[in-house]
Amino acid sequence: MAPLIDLHSHTFHSDGVLVPSELARRAQVAGYDRLAMTDHVDASNIEQVLGALRRAADVINRHTDLRVLVGCELTHVPPAAIGELTQEARRLGAQIVLMHGETIVEPVAPGTNMAAIEAGVDILAHPGLISEDEAKAAAERGVALEITARKGHSLTNGHVAAVGRACGCRFSIGSDAHEPGDLLSAEHLSHVLRGAGLSDSEMDAVVESTLNLAETAEDR
Repeated sequence: MAPLIDLHSHTFHSDGVLVPSELARRAQVAGYDRLAMTDHVDASNIEQVLGALRRAADVINRHTDLRVLVGCELTHVPPAAIGELTQEARRLGAQIVLMHGETIVEPVAPGTNMAAIEAGVDILAHPGLISEDEAKAAAERGVALEITARKGHSLTNGHVAAVGRACGCRFSIGSDAHEPGDLLSAEHLSHVLRGAGLSDSEMDAVVESTLNLAETAEDR
């Protein structure tokens, strides 16, 4: 099985169930090569969460073959505050910044998608019924749209893929794992991408884009 790259996961530092070390170990056994730990944050906890993940990643990366990326997922942040919190996340050492996009299964504030794109987050997670204007802006700014394996959020994967493809967007893969059973396998990843309506060549391009995002994050 080819190594897996997953740029969206959660530990018990937000609403996941595992400490970072166990999440890392389970990901390693599942065949992962890189994993971004991206716990939910807002202004109340961003400093504590990123500090904890930095310390955990330092140990994991020194003593295992898995490469852990330190990140966060800005979640239900008022659109007007997304820019300042994106900058704060970078200042605090986040290698990758996700925004909890306008999924259809949660009451995310309207305007979140565009505010996150304008703020320059790395990945717009589960962006729901993203508009063509938002997708064009994401393409222009290099913000990746997530194809997600998370139940509920994944209901709009087909729409995200179609609009993003038409607008020339880059994509990323994320399990949005909260517990061990959420981690990806090669087969599950293939099914998620195929279910989003992607061809074989498009699936390969999404995997390559996800790798490129991970490599860029590692250089930060």
